[in-house]
Amino acid sequence: MKAGLFQQQTLKMAMTQELTQSIALLQYSTQELSAFLENKMMENPLLSVDEPSSTIFHQGMDRKKRKRTKKDYDSDYWIEQASEDHPSLEAHLLSQVNLQKLTKEEQRAFNLLIQNLDENGYLRVQLDDLCTPSVTFDALQNSLELLQQLEPHGVGARNLQECLWIQAYADAREPLAEMILQDYFLEFANKRWKELSKQLGVSLQDIQRVFDYIQTFNPRPASYFHQEKSTYIVPDVIVEVREGQLFIGDLDGNTPKLSVDKQYFHRMKQHQDKQVKQFVQEKWQEYQWISRGIQQRKETILRVMRCIVEKQPKCFYHGLEYVQPMTMKDVADELEIHESTVSRAVKGKYVQTPFGTIDMRTFFSTSLSSTDYGKDISGLQAKNLLAAAIKTENKKKPLSDQDLVELLQKEHGLVLARRTVGKYREQLGIPSSSKRKRFD
Repeated sequence: MKAGLFQQQTLKMAMTQELTQSIALLQYSTQELSAFLENKMMENPLLSVDEPSSTIFHQGMDRKKRKRTKKDYDSDYWIEQASEDHPSLEAHLLSQVNLQKLTKEEQRAFNLLIQNLDENGYLRVQLDDLCTPSVTFDALQNSLELLQQLEPHGVGARNLQECLWIQAYADAREPLAEMILQDYFLEFANKRWKELSKQLGVSLQDIQRVFDYIQTFNPRPASYFHQEKSTYIVPDVIVEVREGQLFIGDLDGNTPKLSVDKQYFHRMKQHQDKQVKQFVQEKWQEYQWISRGIQQRKETILRVMRCIVEKQPKCFYHGLEYVQPMTMKDVADELEIHESTVSRAVKGKYVQTPFGTIDMRTFFSTSLSSTDYGKDISGLQAKNLLAAAIKTENKKKPLSDQDLVELLQKEHGLVLARRTVGKYREQLGIPSSSKRKRFD
């Protein structure tokens, strides 16, 4: 082949900064978008953010907004601190102890134990590892006994077994529960109850009673003192039924708005310093990129939601039990966009429907064959049928996964593998048949 220079036209996508940013904005949830804009506002002196003052869940609610600037965020921290309305675990425990009655070493040991409790109230550190020249093992042991007498009962336990036993001992209403938790925990937890009943000389009904009693205990006794801050679901889209018709719209008041100080921009453009002029021009261009990205995000989410409604009308009229098989590829093909675009458009997005605020991903489900339904049904419908079958089973003879396979095929023509039934059952949070069995 002769060497030389040739011209050739090719098509390829250039991953520009604007395109990269648009992709990122699309997959942001409303909260993530708000955080992104706040960060940009800190970096860009031209920008300010208009935010709704409250989360909107129903159309027609008050949509008050106020403009937030950088100085507003600097004063937020103390407000958050003032909202803490319950004491810390450490303060709660110390309030129950008269430290003056303890020796200096016992006080040090007690404080050391509290500092090493995890978020659930468990002591995961060995006492030997906590010993210091000023705190002996005996002082730690005595302080641990004191700690385990305090409320919430179960604090200071080294494991789940000890946590439950402490609560049974403090309640003192069920001696059999104390005995089982102290000496037969593994047999009890693994539901080897027939063997356990023979060893203890009690009936299976007695053990069932103990099980129901222990179910009232708290396996995470300190969880109240380590509650995570509430997270709010902010819907991006609303679907309403009006006079028998479905209407789709965006909840524009829920999305933070970006605005720019044009007067400041034009003033700084006249600045004599070239670097200042270049800086402000770059920040103006950044504002335009972000604005276009937010608008594209809104339009894409609406397009995807309209397609979902067109393919799932029964679901929006009657509820989630009517979700039909539909994949992201189905929507992508309909809209002539890439499947990854659909995935980003529904990630972390919610829709306000007549039956609640729903994750947009809920409307996508795999297809399963059912002869009784006359067509394929969704995985969500299969889970609902599975849950209904388990709910109505004889609790003294619960259905195994294989029994459920046969029952679903017989009653609904639904063909599922046993491992699929097991997977769906676990996703529904339903234990195995041996754990569901009752003896009363």
